[in-house]
Amino acid sequence: MNELHMSESPRSEGAGQGWVEVCGVEDIIPNTGVCALVGKRQVAVVRVGEGEEIYAISNFDPFSKAFVLSRGIVGDKGGVPKIASPIYKQNFDLRTGQCLDDPTVRIPVYPTRIRNGRVEVHSAAPPPGAAS
Repeated sequence: MNELHMSESPRSEGAGQGWVEVCGVEDIIPNTGVCALVGKRQVAVVRVGEGEEIYAISNFDPFSKAFVLSRGIVGDKGGVPKIASPIYKQNFDLRTGQCLDDPTVRIPVYPTRIRNGRVEVHSAAPPPGAAS
């Protein structure tokens, strides 16, 4: 099962700035996601390809009302990195959280960074429409 549980307190050097260490880059199989508890939020951390292209989005699928996006199908749609919900197959842009099938739906995205081969996710999602 691709699920990681994190404590509510950040464990990285940037702890005072809201960064939470989730796992090693190599702990995420290419083109898959894992679920991590970041603060009190379930976050889908997704690795695109075999490199260090990492995205973090809410794990909550607004269509099925289930926490399942980390188990979605990773790919791209016209060059846009995306994940498809494993339930009803709606596609979400991993960069913005925008649903590619329904422009009225958007899910939260979280900034990510890699430090010393470890994936870190910022514990606060930016406001809707803000660049991440």
